[in-house]
Order: sequence, then C-alpha cells, then structure tokens
Amino acid sequence: MRRNLHAGLGRREGMGLKIFSADDLHDLHLATLEVLEKTGVSVEAEEALEILAGGGARVDPKTKVVKIPSYLVEDAVRSAPRKLVLAGRNPKNDIVLESNRVGFTTFGKGIMVLDPFTGEYRKSTKEDVGRTALLTDALSEIDVYERAVGARDVPGEVATLHEAEAYLANTSKHCFQGPDNGKQARKLFEMAGAVVGGKDKLRDRPIISCIACPTSPLKLTRECCEVIIECARAGVAVNILSMAMSGASAPITLAGTLITHNAEVLAGITLSQLTCRGAPVIYGSSTTIMDLKLSTAPVGAPELGMISAGVARLAQFYLLPSFVAGGWADSKVPDAQAAHEKTITGLLPALAGANLIYGLGVLELGITFSYEQLVMDNEIAKMIKRAVQGIPVSDETLAVDVINQVGAGGDFLLQEHTFRYMKTLHSQPKLLDRRRREFWQEGGAKDMTERAKEEARYILENHQPDPLPSGVAQELRSIVLEAEKEMATRKG
Repeated sequence: MRRNLHAGLGRREGMGLKIFSADDLHDLHLATLEVLEKTGVSVEAEEALEILAGGGARVDPKTKVVKIPSYLVEDAVRSAPRKLVLAGRNPKNDIVLESNRVGFTTFGKGIMVLDPFTGEYRKSTKEDVGRTALLTDALSEIDVYERAVGARDVPGEVATLHEAEAYLANTSKHCFQGPDNGKQARKLFEMAGAVVGGKDKLRDRPIISCIACPTSPLKLTRECCEVIIECARAGVAVNILSMAMSGASAPITLAGTLITHNAEVLAGITLSQLTCRGAPVIYGSSTTIMDLKLSTAPVGAPELGMISAGVARLAQFYLLPSFVAGGWADSKVPDAQAAHEKTITGLLPALAGANLIYGLGVLELGITFSYEQLVMDNEIAKMIKRAVQGIPVSDETLAVDVINQVGAGGDFLLQEHTFRYMKTLHSQPKLLDRRRREFWQEGGAKDMTERAKEEARYILENHQPDPLPSGVAQELRSIVLEAEKEMATRKG
C-alpha cells in the first residue's frame, strides 16, 4: 500500500512534546521541496550525478548543481524502510528504530580525552577507542556505540580501520562510524563481514552502520556521496547527518535552519534510494546554532535540543528512523554546567520521540571525551528514558481495589501490589545518591564526579566483553595491515 507522507507520525505512548502542528510540518515539507526543485544541491561525485540524472533529476554538468523534482523526493521517502533493526554482535543487543522509541549512543568523534586514571588532558588514541567501546559495552542505558574518539596515534589515511579493529573487539553492541570515503566504507564492510561470517551475512546481521555528512549549505561532497552509494549497495544503513549551523551555514531562524537541514538530508536519501530502492537510511542531525558573539558552535545550548526535537518530528513525519544530537555539553569538565546542558539537550529530543540521541560522554563543544562523564550520562539517559515512559493508566495502575482495601489512614508498604511494581515503576538509579546525609558521609562524602570516576575505572579494569569468534581478530588485523601497505605503495 502506498504510504501517504501525511498519514501519521506513528502511535505515541508515554510523555511527549508537540513542537510542531500538522500544518507546521506540512509547511516545512513544502518549503524544502521548493528549495530542492528551484535551487537544488551541489553534488561533487560524478557517479552520484549520473544516478540522480538517471532517476529524473535535472543536472547542470558545468556547475554540478542538481535540482530534484518534488515527486522524486517524495518517492524516495516512500521507498525507504520505516523500521530498522540494528544488530549487535550479540543478538541480545539488537535494537529497533521506529516510531517514537527512544535510545542513546555515544558522541562521535572527540579528539581529546580526560584520562580516567591520570586526569591528564591529552589527544585521543586507538587505545581510547577500545576503552570507550568497552565502557559502552558495560553501561546499560547506552544502546549502541558510535566511534566515540579518533585514533590520533595512527596514520590518518587508515585511522578508520584501526578504530574499527578496536571497537569491534570491545563491544558486542551495534556500532556507528563515519568512513572518510567509499573505499574505506568497503573496507569497513569487509571487517564487519569477517565478524558475522561473511559479507553476504552482513545484510542479515548488519552490526555496523555508517554516517555520511552533507556540507552546509546544500552540498553533497564526493566523499559523502561515495559513502551513501556504497551503503545502499551493501544493504548497510547510512545515517545522513546534516551539520548545518544556524546563523552561519544556515539561516539564523530555527525554522529556516531546518529547511536547509531537511533539504540536505532528503537529497542524500534520494541518492540512496535511486542507487538501490529500499536501502536502509536514517534521518540524522548534528545541527546547532552559531554563537555570533563568541564565534563558536555551542552544543549545550537549548537551541540544539530544540532543533533535534524538530528533526525527530520531521523524521516521524516522513516515517523514517532518526538519529539526533543531544546530551551534549560545552562545559570543559564534568560539573553542574555539564549536567544542566546534557539534561536539557537530551530531554527535549527524547520527548519528541528521537530514536537515537547521540552525544553521551562529550564535553567542550564536541572536542573532549570524558570517561566519568559517560558513566554519569548513562544515569541521565536512564532518568530520561523513565520520564518519557509517562504515567500509564489502566485498571491495574489506577489501583482502586488496593486503595479501597487499605482505606483511610493505612499505608501501602506491605501490599503485594507494591512489591510487584516497586522495581519497575519507580526509577532505580545506580550512581545518583539518594541516601540521607549521615549515610553519605559515612561512605566518604563523595560527589557524583568522584563516584563516576571510580565506576569508570572499575569497568575498564574488570569488564569482559563478548569475545570475537575464533580467528576473527587476526583477520581484522590482516585487513588493517593490507590497507597500510596499500597506503604506503600509493605514497611511494
């Protein structure tokens, strides 16, 4: 049955945020179609130009500007899957993206870290990639792992493969990574295929997804196009992630920013679907504002959360899975500012029903990764997930029979109804301290950052991830070494 673009946003349960009316969404959609058809997007890859032209887009071979008719965009949206299963190396870690299911993932990618053992502020390494994956593997509320930091101690041309080698061995959760180009994407698929038993099996058990970022305003670079095309052909999900900046690479109004953002993502989706109809895609966002006073791109600003919430609603309007920024902070250290920024930027898109909210562990405008912050963010994510569940109303939860049984002046502590639901209906934090002061003092009077650092160290020293299948680690090493030899040959 043909899906109507305006037929529904999916069934909503729990607590929600109505950021747009139906008319607002319709206006955003029509405005985006006008931009794509009249102004178009710049496309740098020749193969992408051929694919788009073959599908019916109007391509100017001199300027490489592609104008995409409305019917082509809407047909591409209709052909994209509305539901994705992101497989984990261990099936217990499979997650589903659809409707308003809410999940969280790490930030990607930091270039500096706060060392959890020495406290040193330093460049991130390949070892940090493995450590961040290991920590993510142990934290219950982080649903998938995005390559959280860059391996800055290996050659840049093959860093993507070194990073994959590190995280594939240290987590059995689904993994996201942004390859630099199409060739790297193919190498990634080869590595993931080795883990699942062959590239042919990767279509059935896609344990990785890729990220492709348009360049704002309105440009699909050669590398972005290559990754989109390779993912479509391999049946691997591609997260098309706009990084528009309100007031700089997009209009200063948030609605205008969303038009630029939406046009870039829909252009990428159109390329994906013309490459292979039905290819899995994710509607992504790393869009924020520019602080025109400081010339920075703040990621802890409420506007980032608002934009991400808007993107989540647009994705639901198109019946597409979403992946948006949230849980970010501009603070340089794990402190009260970081907690405030992460809560507001994480809660808003969660209430709007974003499927994956990424940003856990990050500080300092997306530059620095903190291990103890990731542990704290796991707790923040847990509280947010609990909040968006809302207050279920049924005969059982109304508890009229229990109230009548206890009567006036009684208590509910020893009721069977209380025992049945006390672990599931009320939040149960691990890191947050709810004890009375005297017990907190007896435990050392440690603040949350101290407790989180201790927990991070304990996990890094003790957690054992599911091991790779026999011989796979050696196969991954061989793929990385082969890529290094190819790089050396090209340079020679």
